[in-house]
Formats: sequence, C-alpha cells, structure tokens
Amino acid sequence: TKIESKSLLLKKELFNLNDVILNALDDIILSRDFNGENVRLLYRPQDILLEADKGRITQVISNLLSNAVKFTEKGTINITTKIDEDRDLIVIGVKDTGTGIDPEILPKLFSKFAAKSFSGTGLGLFISKSIVEAHGGEIWAENNAGGEGTTFTFNLPIAN
Repeated sequence: TKIESKSLLLKKELFNLNDVILNALDDIILSRDFNGENVRLLYRPQDILLEADKGRITQVISNLLSNAVKFTEKGTINITTKIDEDRDLIVIGVKDTGTGIDPEILPKLFSKFAAKSFSGTGLGLFISKSIVEAHGGEIWAENNAGGEGTTFTFNLPIAN
C-alpha cells in the first residue's frame, strides 16, 4: 500500500492547528461513542500555525481522540499543544484517564501487528504513525503515572 511504501503524497498548506483541533472535538462530541455525562474534554485553545497536510493531520488528531473516547468510560481527555522552540517542533498530546495499554503491547502499538491484537484500534495508529513520519515528526504513547490512562504524543516540524 501507499502507506507502507512511504510514498504518502502530502498536500501541504499553512493552517491554524487550533481550528483542526476544535473541529475534531466537535466531531467527537457528536459521535455516538462519546459519553458527555461521564467524560470531560479539556483543551485550552492556542493559535499555532502549521505547514502540513491539513486533511492528514486532522486524521491523526481525530484518530487519537476517537481511541481516547473508546477507552475512557469516565474521567477526562485532555488535548495539549505546545511549541518546543529548542527543537523547532510543535508537540500535540492527547491524555486520557482510560484503561491504559498492556505494557507488552506498548512497544508494538503502532505496527500492523498491534492493530490485530489490541482490539478496537484498527489500523488507525499504524496509519497515524505513517502520516506523522511522512511530515518528519514522531509519535509515541506511554501509560500515565499511577496506572490511570494513556498519553499519546506526536510532534511536527514548525512551519518556516
């Protein structure tokens, strides 16, 4: 597939990351998986200009939010954005208070193998990793301290 052969065609444009996150949050709130009675979405809007494929970055953010909603029955899902000026990167995080991830699966989480074994995520994380890497960024996941939930983080180069 195109994703595996690393020939993912990117249509880069300059856009405000904040708009993409707000739209993704709106979509999540309207989804049937979201339980607004037991789960709170937290996000402090921050204008960050990004030169990237807007559709593909939307896909990554929506996928991470969708997974967080799927595995968080109650608690919070917190989206963060920050600029790492030392490394010229934009860092986006999605932290939830869900079930967490089996430590044995964590190292393989973004592979096609994990998509089959870690029920519920499909190929979304594998595709997200391919998109982020095609932009020159990195993506990773770690269980939160105290064993409550997971944080998915990815970074992308700052627009020139």
